[in-house]
Parts: sequence; C-alpha cells; structure tokens
Amino acid sequence: MPSFIPKTDKVVRNYYVLPCCLLLLNLGNMIIAYKAGTISDALERTFFVIGMVLVGSSVAAFVVAPAIETLVRTLHRTSRKGGGRLGEVLFLAALGVGIFLLYYVATIHGAQALLPAEWRN
Repeated sequence: MPSFIPKTDKVVRNYYVLPCCLLLLNLGNMIIAYKAGTISDALERTFFVIGMVLVGSSVAAFVVAPAIETLVRTLHRTSRKGGGRLGEVLFLAALGVGIFLLYYVATIHGAQALLPAEWRN
C-alpha cells in the first residue's frame, strides 16, 4: 500500500461514510421538498421544510451516520476477510453504486419514485 494512504478506519468514515450520509440526507431533503408541495400556505410550507431539514440533519448526524458507519465497518471487515483487498474494493464500489442508483431514480423520475405508492402526493 502506498505510504500516502493512512491505514485507519477514519479514512472510511471521513472519505466515504460521511459523504454517503450527506448524499442520503440530500435525498431526504428532496423528498421533504416534494411532500411540502401539498401545503398551500407559503409560510407554513417554509416552516415545515426548515423544521424537517433541521430534524433530518440531526437524525442523519447522530443516528444514521453512526449506524451506517457500524454497518460499513462490519461489512467492510467481512468482505476484506472473505475476499481480501478485492472484496473490500467491491464492497465500497457496491455502496457507491447503490447511492448513485438512488440519485439516478430521483433525478429521472422525481423524488416520488423513492416513496411507497401510499405516500405519494
């Protein structure tokens, strides 16, 4: 391994898990904006969006990020042990592709495509 790549779990957290959480938070914000479209009053809609984004970012920072980090660490360790360096790379690539596909669906079909049919406007 090249000497410029640190050998710590912080690399996975800082350069992969946190960006993935931020991307998921942004998808959540897209869904919030979509659902806010049902509120007709502009002031209420603004308060709703601000409140949901504040709650969502807190949940992402204190609940989702640690949960994803634990999951990534566990699966990362398992894939590294079972598949060596290739297993590690394949796992991280699959995680990135999964996030990309969520964004692709949201971009092409709109945020409603990420919601169950009962929750759509």
